[in-house]
Amino acid sequence: MITYDKKPNILVIGDLMIDHYLWGKCDRISPEAPVQVIDIKKETTVLGGAGNVINNLLSLGSDVGVISVVGDDDTAKELKSMLDKEGAKSFLIEQKGRKTSKKSRIMASHSQVVRYDHESKNSISFDSEKKIFDKFQELINRYDIILFSDYGKGVITKELSKKIIEYAKKYDKKVIVDPKGEDYSMYKGAYFLTPNKKEAQIASKVEIENDETLKLALEKLKEQAELHYSIITLSEQGIALLKDEEVIIRPTVAREVFDVTGAGDTVLAALGFALSLNNNIEDALEFANLAAGVVVGKIGSATVTLDEIEEYKSSLNKSSIELHIKSFEKIEKIVKRLKKQNKKIVFTNGCFDILHKGHVSYLDVAKSFGDVLILGLNSDDSVKRLKGENRPINTQDDRAYIVSALECVDYVVIFDEDTPYELISKVQPDVLVKGADYEGKEVVGSDIALETKLVEFVDGKSTTKTIEKIKKVIK
Repeated sequence: MITYDKKPNILVIGDLMIDHYLWGKCDRISPEAPVQVIDIKKETTVLGGAGNVINNLLSLGSDVGVISVVGDDDTAKELKSMLDKEGAKSFLIEQKGRKTSKKSRIMASHSQVVRYDHESKNSISFDSEKKIFDKFQELINRYDIILFSDYGKGVITKELSKKIIEYAKKYDKKVIVDPKGEDYSMYKGAYFLTPNKKEAQIASKVEIENDETLKLALEKLKEQAELHYSIITLSEQGIALLKDEEVIIRPTVAREVFDVTGAGDTVLAALGFALSLNNNIEDALEFANLAAGVVVGKIGSATVTLDEIEEYKSSLNKSSIELHIKSFEKIEKIVKRLKKQNKKIVFTNGCFDILHKGHVSYLDVAKSFGDVLILGLNSDDSVKRLKGENRPINTQDDRAYIVSALECVDYVVIFDEDTPYELISKVQPDVLVKGADYEGKEVVGSDIALETKLVEFVDGKSTTKTIEKIKKVIK
């Protein structure tokens, strides 16, 4: 794993845009033409293009600057406002007559019905090129590394690319490029490029079919653009690196793939982040693969945090059930992330010694009060203090594993205290759930949770009764 002992400063140059979504549902066909009529329910906007690289860098913990060219229009003002809100330092050059990129998608039942674009795709003017380069010269000493996010919308011209890379080399600054088009000579002298397999085949004119042709494509790209390293991203197969005439492939480590949208932006951001902290190229590739493994498990263009990457890496050697068992420290970080996603968190606790129908029914009802159920589980020592030296029957590790396997339980945290008050303080749940036998009694943690709910037990079901029944059978 990479080391990070400072906060990186990273400069992104590229094509900025707004991704605009109109969300609705379709119940009828238009009487005017054979087309769907979408009843719009909500409207959202997010940064797109180079903006997704910026969002990933910010979520990883970088300070980020961005240089780009926009139009003198309302979309540019909206874009600037979004960048300011996210915390990026924006240096935007306005060019009269240019349309700032905005891609609008009409969505019905989470499926895209149509997309319409409002943008200019021609190269920026000579005057805008000059202003970008002047601004770059002014800013270069503030940043550790430069990332080109080229979406082919005309901001990164061949001449501008050449001048920036040459100037960056004078200051020993690496330039990493997510390229576009067929002519990679326009990125001549970059540290490396991050084309995917299809892009690399087009630029190198080599059909990548096996290890031999993969190496040939890497060599051609390195020669064509005079790169320090040559890299090709291979989707689910990982990332290929040409180093010292040897091809090294770092395999993808995704547990589940839901959506590959924006994965290339995440890889660029992760590589830039790792290298800006002076990590070696192999460690940077491993870090980028882990970051990509996280985001492809999410829906839509997604971002990734260091905590998610650390947690994801540790999860790769665990079973899916063990992943639900968390420490105090881990659950605190998870809760912060969940709350940012506006998830309603439910908390309950107990010994759950010999699992029975009553337990499962209780937990199922508890989960119905919110989005995420966190279960505080009494440790073995805690159970002994509460129920006597002969309890628990099952160890804390066994009990944690069993309740973690239940569909309704999202996370289990073992606590050693007599009450879960300290754990509840860390979780800060929206809903605290206890059994109906607490009616009229004080519920520990009710002063922390937003609301407390009591749940009826299933008649005749308890661990004590199960133990008594076993004793009778043994006799």
